[in-house]
Amino acid sequence: MSSTHDHTPAHDHDHDHEHSNGGHDHSHAPANFNKAFAIGITLNVIFVAIEAFYGWRVNSLALLADAGHNLSDVAGLVLAWGGALAVKLVPNARHTYGWKRATILAAFANALLLLVAMGGLAWEAIGRLMSGSVSLQEQGVTIMVVASIGIGINTATALLFMRGGNDLNIRGAFLHMAADALVSAGVVVAGALTLWMGWTWLDPMVSLLIAAVILWGTWGLFRQSLHMLFDGVPDSVNPDAVRKLLQGLPGVAEVHDLHVWAMGTSQTALTAHLVTDTTDTGALLHEAEEELHEHFEISHVTLQLETPAYAQICGLRPGMGCQKA
Repeated sequence: MSSTHDHTPAHDHDHDHEHSNGGHDHSHAPANFNKAFAIGITLNVIFVAIEAFYGWRVNSLALLADAGHNLSDVAGLVLAWGGALAVKLVPNARHTYGWKRATILAAFANALLLLVAMGGLAWEAIGRLMSGSVSLQEQGVTIMVVASIGIGINTATALLFMRGGNDLNIRGAFLHMAADALVSAGVVVAGALTLWMGWTWLDPMVSLLIAAVILWGTWGLFRQSLHMLFDGVPDSVNPDAVRKLLQGLPGVAEVHDLHVWAMGTSQTALTAHLVTDTTDTGALLHEAEEELHEHFEISHVTLQLETPAYAQICGLRPGMGCQKA
């Protein structure tokens, strides 16, 4: 619920669009994705076990690499599910923002583990190529069959989230699973060529390619999650554009102490001080909130309004409180 508190001569205003009574419900994730997450995670856990077993059985790095990739999918689905559930946890006096940041911590841990695991796998693949100890021609059919199962499971899981395209969290799960179906298709090609052409060197080469794809995607996750852990501005928000928008609002003479950070992987918060002499504070606050949400998807906004006279006696610097001159 929107509220305005007078702190003569300054005003604080805190508004969260997700709990507004103004008719704007900006929580796009449908409430019935729990079943989709449960089915997707179960299918992928079963497939990871199958793929890892046969990869170990036939000594296929390509299958083991894809099993690692699909294990990352399980973690990704768990993180996405956790994020959807964390948003619904009610904040309390000890956790005033709730538990939204848990999704950032989980993403960082997942990225770190994947970087280490894929680095080790790439090292092993290079070692096999250098030593020439590759003999998979007779196991080509096994590789093809197991990876083909992966294509079906990844495609089926992606379809579970197709209708959630309006939610970034759900859409990310859909795109990840759809891409993994293509990766499994690459493993099928490697198995076919190993069987028909005798290219036994192709298995570790495909494992290197899969590891490279995972490392490329995981590095972005690692960088973004680390950035968010230190209250960095989300990549989707341009802070200069935010400042320009606020300064362009009617009656706003100056903007300072502007802070933008991620409360979780799907919610952005903003605080700022606006210097203004307007008497219609309600209209100014409402316009600021609507513009910030429409242009930047910032859903939790806290604005402090100050008169020019009050601002002149305030020694404000970034990251510091108001100090009387």
